[in-house]
Amino acid sequence: MAAEQQCDSLWYGADLVTMRGGHYHLIEDGAIAVKDGKIVWIGERGLCPEFPLATRTDFGGGIITPGFIDCHTHLVFGGDRSAEFEQRLNGVSYAEIAANGGGILSTVNATRAATEAQLLASAKCRLAPLLAEGVTTVEIKSGYGLTIDSEMKMLRVARQLGEELPVTVKTTCLAAHALPPEFKGRADDYIAVICDSLLPQVASAGLADAVDAFCEHLAFSPQQVEKVFDAAHRLGLPVKLHAEQLSSLGGSKLAAQHQALSADHLEYAGESDVIEMARQGTIAVLLPGAYYLLRETQAPPVDLFRQHNVPMAIASDANPGTSPALSLRLMLNMACTLFRLTPEEALAGITHHAARALGIEKTHGTLEIGKTADFVHWPLARPAELVYWLGGQLPCTVIYLGEVRL
Repeated sequence: MAAEQQCDSLWYGADLVTMRGGHYHLIEDGAIAVKDGKIVWIGERGLCPEFPLATRTDFGGGIITPGFIDCHTHLVFGGDRSAEFEQRLNGVSYAEIAANGGGILSTVNATRAATEAQLLASAKCRLAPLLAEGVTTVEIKSGYGLTIDSEMKMLRVARQLGEELPVTVKTTCLAAHALPPEFKGRADDYIAVICDSLLPQVASAGLADAVDAFCEHLAFSPQQVEKVFDAAHRLGLPVKLHAEQLSSLGGSKLAAQHQALSADHLEYAGESDVIEMARQGTIAVLLPGAYYLLRETQAPPVDLFRQHNVPMAIASDANPGTSPALSLRLMLNMACTLFRLTPEEALAGITHHAARALGIEKTHGTLEIGKTADFVHWPLARPAELVYWLGGQLPCTVIYLGEVRL
């Protein structure tokens, strides 16, 4: 038998939504051949070569998409902030909540106090619903420890999630997320700790795939973020950035100039930011969950992203304060209803473009020969149904690394 005719498993009986190039690229009545966890053949079922040794699965209809990629989450943390959510709805301001020990520092305190076992158990509970609806790759950030030991603790837990559960986990060090209380009034000193001590230790331990920061008036300035980026580059780590969420500071332009994988949020990005992102190939990651929960009124400049050909990814931003979202598919609907994306753009945002936002587009994000065999079968008539249904859990069969994920 020729090498190209060898495979472990053959999957067919459904339309393939390949998402090649960020578009549906539908293959009606398609087939996928898998060997050693990778796709070795894909095309129309009627053109499929003979694979006599392959196990066969006939889905009997429906569609197959690439595995979903949630490219921006904060799934590992201690405690919760539901009481603050209730307070805000009863008229208490965020400033008042923070003054009384709430806000992000309440999560920092709870995360520092939690053991790795406790953080792992709670993160597993939050990750489970994402996996149940087709997520096969997830990015997880640190940023609630704000000390060397606590940040590394969070990143170890994130790595452990990928070891214990059938999901690919990409970790991001977000130590420049907020100013720790012990550094009050000394932001530059904390940035120095990140650059000189924390990031080198994280890199030495192999705990991070990328470095992130929060560029905002209530967090860190562009000048401080640039120091973090320079330190990351010296260590060979790619960068990304929380940028232009609440104000326009030029963070997305700065991120692009540092060849960032992505700039995320972007409600206040301007055309010059978008042009620089397009020039450098930086992905725009849209986070409709935070926009919704914070009752924002200025949406990201989607028309500018389209005009300048900046790919748009979508993520849950799952976090305790501003986006307690545990459904990536719900984010698809929000991206379409709140930001006016099309269903095709939304689906590209959690497959092809999300893979680019994590720097894994050569192995993930589309159904193509040579890529990782992560895909999902849905008993649906068309891809738009994934976006159309509001809430609930659609039945699906998840194939992760070529095996059915139970």
